[in-house]
Amino acid sequence: MAVQPLPGASNALTFGILSIVLTIFCCGPFGAIFSIIGLSNAKKAEQLYQMDRENYTGYDNVRTGRILSYIGLAIALVYLIGTIIYFGAIVALVMSQGGFN
Repeated sequence: MAVQPLPGASNALTFGILSIVLTIFCCGPFGAIFSIIGLSNAKKAEQLYQMDRENYTGYDNVRTGRILSYIGLAIALVYLIGTIIYFGAIVALVMSQGGFN
């Protein structure tokens, strides 16, 4: 059997890159969604690779995509925590000034 590219490896890499780019430049939730999709594609590709290692190439893309997806998910979580703290501080400031009385 001829060596062929690992199905899903390029998708995992693409979604990993998109998760970081969308989290930083657009908005966190979309980056987190693409991160989860990238992790799912990486898992499927890794399972396929583990069944028959000799017939597939491109496992490096799976590992890189998984790492990038984890980084994108971490950045999205940091943005989410920052947003919660930011709006919490605004509400606390308004409440301390007697804004809703």
